[in-house]
Amino acid sequence: MTGLLYISVRKTFGPTVALESLDLDVKEGELISLLGPSGCGKTTALRIAAGFEFADSGAVTVGGADITRKPAHKRNMGMVFQSYSLFPNLTVNLNVDFGLRTRKIGAPERKKRVAEMLELVQLGGMGNRYPHQLSGGQQQRVALARALAIRPSVLLLDEPLSALDAKVRLALRDEIRRIQTELGITTLLVTHDQEEALGIADRVGVMSSGRLEQLAPPAQIYSRPASAFVARFVGSMNELPAVVRGPDAVEVSGQTIMTPSALTRDVGESVLFLVRPEDVTVRDADQDGLAGTVTATTFQGASTVVGLRLDVLDVLIHAHLNSSTASHLAAGQRVSVQIDGTRGVLESLGAAPVVEDALA
Repeated sequence: MTGLLYISVRKTFGPTVALESLDLDVKEGELISLLGPSGCGKTTALRIAAGFEFADSGAVTVGGADITRKPAHKRNMGMVFQSYSLFPNLTVNLNVDFGLRTRKIGAPERKKRVAEMLELVQLGGMGNRYPHQLSGGQQQRVALARALAIRPSVLLLDEPLSALDAKVRLALRDEIRRIQTELGITTLLVTHDQEEALGIADRVGVMSSGRLEQLAPPAQIYSRPASAFVARFVGSMNELPAVVRGPDAVEVSGQTIMTPSALTRDVGESVLFLVRPEDVTVRDADQDGLAGTVTATTFQGASTVVGLRLDVLDVLIHAHLNSSTASHLAAGQRVSVQIDGTRGVLESLGAAPVVEDALA
């Protein structure tokens, strides 16, 4: 335990295990995002940190102080919800002021803090408006200002952007990161959106079935996933049947591909070989590689997604190529496919491969 916020708990709801030995250490000033599908336990972890739920066993500490059994209003946590949760009959000023009044802070200090927080979230001059007079993004900024006004030890964000449209979501995501960095506040964010998690967090914790599968910086989560679940959930993967041929090699349809992921596998083991679309290269048909046919090309601006059907395996995979590189490719064209296995992940055949596409 070295961080400001430490959560080490187990939680069940009847026969359902919501959290199985969760061990999460959030450093002071760090923003950690918990990412995972619906029902993985990420929201339960946040609610336990906030004091809205209590763990069956384990502890929650802030700055070394045990707050495991403290009620929510005594934890000095700032909470921002998906649904804003503003008081519709109160002005913006009074919404931000609410937590300060309940803490019996004097009027001059309350007025000063409210003004500071509204300036921080770029809503200065809007203090006399009511929530219904604001856009969704502005309402969420008010909710953020209210959470920060009490100067919490930890900021908790529960899917704060999911109710907003894409453009507003991106802008507010950047604002949250700016404010969090400027204040240096320790923050725990829960989201099902991988782009949001990777784009905002210092470290991302990918959760599955109540367990923390991996906790690492975003680039490591994407490039060196600790499991097939993490690989599938964060980004997209091609899946190819393969056989382990050595500590650093697999064989795919007669082609040997070097990959460090074979190190812990037995020679001769049948596996699924997972590789990112950007690690697939498409060359002319007369070059070495796996023979295949282009099935479709999808232009996406700077990049183009190329669909490929491999001959021997009869497997459909995708390559993400620079659009200028892919400009000569067309459906029906014969090609040779080469795979860079540096970031590949292996999974034993027979393991459950599908990740739920979460909405919450």
